[in-house]
Amino acid sequence: MQRVTVTLDEDLLSEVDALMHARGYQNRSETIRDLTRSGLKQAKEEVAPEAPCMGALVYVYDHAARDLSKRLTRHSHDHHDLTLSTLHVHINQDSCLEVALLKGQGSALKQFSDEVTSSRSVRYGQLVIIPEE
Repeated sequence: MQRVTVTLDEDLLSEVDALMHARGYQNRSETIRDLTRSGLKQAKEEVAPEAPCMGALVYVYDHAARDLSKRLTRHSHDHHDLTLSTLHVHINQDSCLEVALLKGQGSALKQFSDEVTSSRSVRYGQLVIIPEE
């Protein structure tokens, strides 16, 4: 390992310390290493949107919304080249959670995600992209 000296203002250091305690890191170095990895991952996605990636799209929707389940299923079938697997869970009487495991170019995964999560009656959605190495 290499030792690097970084100067942080008090407010930023307080946020690092708060994150360290909230997530249970043993020290600031571990916290900053994870934050650096996360930032590098995000930068890589922004620089190489056509790079091959894996993704997990998690979303919650109102299953009673008119034709939404059918539209979401049709959307997945229309993008069968991206969709590896889907998990469907009934949360309660009104809501369903789905997790779609995806594989393809980062930009295609983001477009797929945007189309799903912007659908009316989709209440929550988040895409996690992992660049293939």
